[in-house]
Amino acid sequence: MGELLSAQPAPLARLQKDGTIVSEHRLANGMSVLLVERHADPVVAVMLWYKVGARNEREHEAGVSHFLEHMMFKGSPRFAKGEIDRLTTTLGGSNNAFTSSDHTAYWFELASDRWEKALEIEADRMRAVLLDAKEFDSERAVVLEELAMGLDEPWRRLTDLVQGTLFLRHPYRRPVIGHADALKRMSVADMRDYHRRFYHPGNATLVICGDIDPADALAKARAHFEAIPAGVPYVEADPFRPAEEPASGERRVQVKWDDEGKRLCMAWPTAKVGSDDDATLDVISTLLTGGRLSRLHRRLVVETELASSVSSHNDARVEGGVFWIFAECSQGADPARLEAEIDRELAALAEEKVPSRELARVRSLLEAAEAYDHETTSDVAEQVGEAAVDAHWKLAFESLGNALAVDATRLRDCARRLLGRERRVVGWCLPAAAPAARKPARKGARR
Repeated sequence: MGELLSAQPAPLARLQKDGTIVSEHRLANGMSVLLVERHADPVVAVMLWYKVGARNEREHEAGVSHFLEHMMFKGSPRFAKGEIDRLTTTLGGSNNAFTSSDHTAYWFELASDRWEKALEIEADRMRAVLLDAKEFDSERAVVLEELAMGLDEPWRRLTDLVQGTLFLRHPYRRPVIGHADALKRMSVADMRDYHRRFYHPGNATLVICGDIDPADALAKARAHFEAIPAGVPYVEADPFRPAEEPASGERRVQVKWDDEGKRLCMAWPTAKVGSDDDATLDVISTLLTGGRLSRLHRRLVVETELASSVSSHNDARVEGGVFWIFAECSQGADPARLEAEIDRELAALAEEKVPSRELARVRSLLEAAEAYDHETTSDVAEQVGEAAVDAHWKLAFESLGNALAVDATRLRDCARRLLGRERRVVGWCLPAAAPAARKPARKGARR
């Protein structure tokens, strides 16, 4: 170990901020390694990120990214099915994984004296996950059940329909979990090929965050990963994706559901991760629905009582994001009036500059959210890793400053340019049938 420690190259980049020190390294096989020192707690989070998600799937592979995430826990030559979870529990830690449109990540959180086991596990399943045929069929049934449960939820059904209407050609139109017909036809060979194309060091970013010695952590990363071949270059593995065509006018969709709820979902195509518009839309989202004093909450929930809830989300992605607004009508409220009130607030945002006092409140909320998002070791590891694979890791420490730099003019201009009615999709989930009219009670009848 002493020879390894003395042979460490200088980092490609380094950043120090608020007690956190980040250094960027690259192994000989192209694997990116980000070492994030935080010594407040004796904990280390290990996250392995692959630059692959639902966006990278061919049509017949729809859902394979999420399905493969499940299968990565089903055994390798060194760690049998269930062994990863058993070892993690024995070591007193936790593990999990998640898939998005743009990336897939696997994480462990362990005490700072025993975190190397996570590297051993990740290197082994990167190199030689089994993908056993029997386990494949068994887990496919689990994924199909997960998909069916999601489709039995009205908000999920509505957002899937809106997203599929917003993106007519790009794979972002598909839900990350995929579609049942593609999953049923998928073979073990399809998944092995997908793993071969994307699950290798040349397409991976390793984040080791917490109470670490950076030289020791880098030496361990090299020992476990550097002998694994780089794999297929990303530009060769990544399939063709058609460019999305610009919107030609407002589009409207509707879902019928067997309850009395009236749910609204609006969506606009917007910005790439890390762009100026990404930062501005974070401010707009907070202005509209961040807290009880936000514009839409105050207008819809408090003043008019048209909605029981309202929220928004700036969903920036690698190849173009979505700005979402969700609202649920109060019982007896008129859906058309609810939509009109939202339009009124959006029009004001595009026509008038936000007062400085209101903008100051929004900035305070963004600062509080940033502090919360960087509270734990795993939080920081996730922020750094996601920024690294979707844009650049420094964005994890720059995004707040980018948002705080947004002024009233930039905010108004962004709303005017991106959140117009002609660019959006409006989706409603409405009752399948009107409730039957009640007969008037007879005089003297009991309730």
